[in-house]
Amino acid sequence: MVKEDWIRGIKAGDKQSFRLFYEAYADYAIRTASAITRNREMAKDAVQETFIRVYKQIESYNPVLPFVPWFYRILTNECLRLMKKEKMLSKFEHPDLENDPTIAMESFDELSSLYDTIQSLDDIHRVPLILKYVKGFTEKEIANILGLNQNTVKSRLFKARKRLKESLDFIEKEDDFQ
Repeated sequence: MVKEDWIRGIKAGDKQSFRLFYEAYADYAIRTASAITRNREMAKDAVQETFIRVYKQIESYNPVLPFVPWFYRILTNECLRLMKKEKMLSKFEHPDLENDPTIAMESFDELSSLYDTIQSLDDIHRVPLILKYVKGFTEKEIANILGLNQNTVKSRLFKARKRLKESLDFIEKEDDFQ
């Protein structure tokens, strides 16, 4: 069953279509929400609420437009809503990077430093960076997901990359002194 069939099925109230849709998107949504919220439990709540909202609001989806950015806009908005509600903007729970199969071949220390550096960025720079480089969205799609002007997204990505580079250069210099 393909995405368009799932959407038609969900619109028709088919629970099997929704289950297949959930199984296909849940893991990606949890990883994205964890990166945005910096908290695994909050991410799970955001994903649960996102799937509920998708189910309830599927009629508002315009099939002429790509589905994935529509889904991730709901997910991102839900993450930001929960973060604001919990006032959880600075403290985070470190994810279990050691068991992530996508990074099994990489050095844990290097990835941990990179992850910590990305997570230390403020939300307006960190979220577009995650959507661009982790999820692979274009600047135009990110602008749509976040409800921003495309030039604003480009500016935030530029500043995020600059801050990331500065932080990583600083960490590298610290390591050289030790």
